[in-house]
Amino acid sequence: MYVDIIPIGNSRGIRIPSSVLKQCGLTDHVQLTVENGKIILERPVARAGWSEAFERLASEEAEELLLPEHSLTRFDSEDWDW
Repeated sequence: MYVDIIPIGNSRGIRIPSSVLKQCGLTDHVQLTVENGKIILERPVARAGWSEAFERLASEEAEELLLPEHSLTRFDSEDWDW
């Protein structure tokens, strides 16, 4: 399929037919990469790497605060009035 490259503001782009978007499962956001002169659009992976990070954290049995105590501000330690 050939498509025209069109001006979009100061950039240029293409129109992707809705049938192609549906076929690829693309919605509002895509991951764009360039490899060997090719433009690749992929569905973004939600929370990529999170499960590995949680497993690593659990295996280390880390019980310390991620932020040292001295990094807390008065805003963090005072009670709020709602």
